[in-house]
Amino acid sequence: MPVSLKNRTINRELSWLSFNHRVLQEAQDARVPLVERLRFLGIFSNNLDEFFRVRVATMRRIKAVSKKKELIGDKTAAEVLDEIHDEVVRQKEIFADTYQVILRKLEDHNIHIIDEWNLSETQEEFIDEYYREKVAPLLIPIMLKNVPRFPFLRDKSIYLAVKLTSQKKEVKKQTAIIEVPSDRTSRFVVLPEHKGKKYIMFLDDVIRFNMDKIFRIFDYDKVEAYTIKITRDAELDFDDDVSKGFYERMKKTLKQRKTGQAVRFLYDEEMPLDLLDVLKKGLKIDSDDSIIPGGRYHNSKDFMKFPNVGGPELEYAPLKQIDQVELVKSKSLFGAIDKNDILLHYPYQYFRSFVHFLREAAIDPEVREIKISIYRVASKSRVVNALISAAKNGKEVTAVVELRARFDEEANLNWSKKLQDAGVKVIYGIPDMKIHCKLALVTKIKNGQTHHYCTIATGNFHEGTAKVYSDLALLTANQDICEEAQKVFMFIERPYLNFRFKHLLVAPASMRTKYIKMLNREIRLAKEGKDAYAFIKVNSLVDEILIRKLYQASRAGVKIRLIVRGICSIVPGIKGLSENIEVHSIIDRFLEHSRVFIFGNGGKEDIYISSADWMERNLDHRIEVSVAIYDKNVRKEIKDFMELQWRDNSKARIITAKQENNYVTKKEGEAEVRAQVDLFDLICEHQKTL
Repeated sequence: MPVSLKNRTINRELSWLSFNHRVLQEAQDARVPLVERLRFLGIFSNNLDEFFRVRVATMRRIKAVSKKKELIGDKTAAEVLDEIHDEVVRQKEIFADTYQVILRKLEDHNIHIIDEWNLSETQEEFIDEYYREKVAPLLIPIMLKNVPRFPFLRDKSIYLAVKLTSQKKEVKKQTAIIEVPSDRTSRFVVLPEHKGKKYIMFLDDVIRFNMDKIFRIFDYDKVEAYTIKITRDAELDFDDDVSKGFYERMKKTLKQRKTGQAVRFLYDEEMPLDLLDVLKKGLKIDSDDSIIPGGRYHNSKDFMKFPNVGGPELEYAPLKQIDQVELVKSKSLFGAIDKNDILLHYPYQYFRSFVHFLREAAIDPEVREIKISIYRVASKSRVVNALISAAKNGKEVTAVVELRARFDEEANLNWSKKLQDAGVKVIYGIPDMKIHCKLALVTKIKNGQTHHYCTIATGNFHEGTAKVYSDLALLTANQDICEEAQKVFMFIERPYLNFRFKHLLVAPASMRTKYIKMLNREIRLAKEGKDAYAFIKVNSLVDEILIRKLYQASRAGVKIRLIVRGICSIVPGIKGLSENIEVHSIIDRFLEHSRVFIFGNGGKEDIYISSADWMERNLDHRIEVSVAIYDKNVRKEIKDFMELQWRDNSKARIITAKQENNYVTKKEGEAEVRAQVDLFDLICEHQKTL
């Protein structure tokens, strides 16, 4: 009997806000170094900005189309928007309280964040000079009275809304807008140290302190400045003109994003009502928009770059990284991979191993061809440089570049042009379907025989994120797997072809169907009274079909453990439905990003790593790949990794219907386990056995 999802799922938007609350908990956690706590406030704020740009914008579109449309979780768009507003306001209050706590703790370390009202004479002189040299040349004050239309306010920027008044009746009040140039200079100005005390000032306050200089030509005796911020709709509407190439259409669409509709207006709650009315009228913001009062400062995402002017104990110790021992010991990476499959754990092991994989391919005389899928790469990508090197060395190089990687579209446009200029064949993928798989395939001719090497990863080929995302990458010379990876690239180039896959699960063709088959097998085993289980790690779990299947499996007696970093719409612990389901979520120093699937299979476990979450978009509207793990050492690594994550009693939270985000508690006599810290030791121990 099909499982009904009525009142049996958590709305994805509200679940996402619960995830961001877990990020906020890291800022509250006294165990986290103090400056890192401020940086978590920045991550929280950055996450929230993207949430409004994408998800809230989508909810508003749905609401405009149909006020009766129901979403997962049995809520209309209007109801979801109301709950989003309430929860965002609640979290902003927690944010403000947490910020004040951190400020007091910083003062205990002789670090003071000061504003324009409490500067010493020496500090005033410093700020005056700093403003003249560093800030004034970047400012463009706009007098609203003098312009024919209200100026366009950019997303991701903050502005000072200025009110100028005089006690003289003949001098009429004016309003002005000044963009705070935090994209061109640091948001945080470090002042000279004095008597062992360190001082930091917001760039906003540096500008406020110098308002008299900006408006000195006017006869005003009172100048007030209040911070405002606009968040705009970032969803892309593609031009359907097929006469244009995908590259040209994307460039046009990105220009449209920059002028997207406002979905959130943040302002200083101390702002006078008359000034607020001027802004609302000029920005065409009505009562249905998300108008959120806040404190003196916005764009708290800048805290992600907050300077540590104190001791090293105020931030995490530098990341320890190690090489993969088999790759280091071998003269050739391909020779090492020929012996056995190799698993890389990012960020604990160097991403440079993958770069070396490409560089060796670029100069190996036996290599004929390199194919790779690119979703996101670093701003100074060694991966792209290696591909260019391969092309210049006469290799046939094909790069599948996904131009629709959200917020990286412009960078991918630029990289695709550089690759094409170097002779790389660039493919932009399939219309209406993102290429999200993480594949790299090298083809060699050895003794007249074709031989493939493949890398299949859970995360992007991006050396920047590989230092802060927890991901897995499989390097294999298993020809069955490699030949199926070749089929994936063939499908991307010719989507009208139909392929069968045995060792890879490929979306949208068959990935969900294969997962359902494996869960059905566990259901059958449970009904036969045998041991049946599934152990799954994803970033998001939203797909209704798979949620129903997990509920069905739970009812049959299948033991299900889920590690879900972000959105989780499944509700564990419902009697008669999901009492065999447990859900944990780990938020810590690194972003949990790997996807792992383990199914009991009557003692012959199926183990997969994947690029795909359990979301409709991944399973139906993207090219995704999961790969079966056959190598016994790699299987053990992955199982040990998953069990370590499940034992985490330091940073793991328990997910429930109420979404309280309570921590997994350490039982009496139990050792403390912090998976992200302990994994480094586990990797080292495993390498000793190789």
